[in-house]
Amino acid sequence: MSVADSTLQIAVIGAGWAGCSAAVKLTQAGHTVCLLEASAHAGGRARRVDLQDYALDNGQHILLGAYRDSLALMRELGLHPEQLFKRLPLQMIYPPATDGMHFLASGWPAPLHLLMALWRARGLSREDKQALARFSTTARWMNWQLHQDCSAEELLVRFEQTPRLTELMWNPLCVAALNTPPALASAQVFLNVLRDSLGASRSASDMLLPVRDLGSLLPQAAIDYLDSRAAEIRLSCPVRQIQKSDNGKWTLHTGAGSVCLADQVVIATDSKNAARLLNPLTGPEFRSIPDYDYAAITTIYLQYGPEIRLERAMFALRELPERAHWGQFVFDRGQLHAEQAGLLAVVISAPTKTLELTHEELATQVALQLAESLQNPALQQPVWFQIITEKRATYLCRPNLNRPDNRSTVPGIYLAGDYTAGDYPATLEAAVRSGIAAAHLLIADAKKRIRN
Repeated sequence: MSVADSTLQIAVIGAGWAGCSAAVKLTQAGHTVCLLEASAHAGGRARRVDLQDYALDNGQHILLGAYRDSLALMRELGLHPEQLFKRLPLQMIYPPATDGMHFLASGWPAPLHLLMALWRARGLSREDKQALARFSTTARWMNWQLHQDCSAEELLVRFEQTPRLTELMWNPLCVAALNTPPALASAQVFLNVLRDSLGASRSASDMLLPVRDLGSLLPQAAIDYLDSRAAEIRLSCPVRQIQKSDNGKWTLHTGAGSVCLADQVVIATDSKNAARLLNPLTGPEFRSIPDYDYAAITTIYLQYGPEIRLERAMFALRELPERAHWGQFVFDRGQLHAEQAGLLAVVISAPTKTLELTHEELATQVALQLAESLQNPALQQPVWFQIITEKRATYLCRPNLNRPDNRSTVPGIYLAGDYTAGDYPATLEAAVRSGIAAAHLLIADAKKRIRN
């Protein structure tokens, strides 16, 4: 069989991080790819937006040094991660006036970097430090694995974590990583994240803050790569239906009234749209994509004068609903992007009550929180603000959640997305890994069919 005979026409639906990753890997393997995206831009739920003459993001993100597949794919696309991110040691640092904690990993090799950080930590009692050491030691002894999944809240009680350590460290980390409240969050997935941060090498535990917009971190480079390899890219082209043709190919009907023919299909949308496309092709008993509950993420951008600069690129904030303090982390965008001096980004993961507020009310309350927490009255009066809420940012990562495999129940159709089976919650790394996994499965299955 010739090389041409083994080349497949593959449709990838969705140009988010999962779809872009799958499309790149399939193109590298020599297949012909058609990438279809409903939006006018690639990136999915982690994308660039243009606001107030700035190239901002639809939400402030943090990556970890442990995100090996994302960083490796960036390098394959000709990007240089060391130029794309500001690398910070693992930390949980609150403004001094908030009665928080100061935990900063040292430059020593693991695990000494965390032992030194624990010894030097401020704002924690001896009991708090002992609880943290006990948690880390026990989790390592367990190899970060549970016999039976439970909620993160139950895990913290089982590990006898102190109320202060739970409030200042564990709960914020859980909400930030899983976008799920600890009472609802999977303890096993939380442990997976901690394994690759608290329990990993020093560089793997580093926090990576993007100094470029999210689109330029991977999606745009992927689009450029695919375009240079003659892949077909259709933006603003939603797929309405997938049908099996008499000739054995898949016919994809788009919102523009056009069709796309493919030998194989990768559905790299969110779970709701994946179920919409896949379920008509299966009987009810074979449906493998559950109805997930989703949680929002809100980012409040507040612009001040260029003289406003925080002592650090990021601070943790104490979330105190009784005082209308909703912010969980604040980022000084001016330290990440030189042209954005005076711009602060405040993140609220898994918001609930704040969704009931008007944008004006929320911005006013967050600005007051910053002024009080950072002891700077000038922060009460931003020049302008912009609030972006992704209402379906991630699924709630519950214990024992049924996450589908990358190989769907329909032969010839594969799934890619942060909701598919894997160690991580809904993160950029989970999306990239799923896209790569779906591509590798498709390539392997194609080779088997050729041999048979």
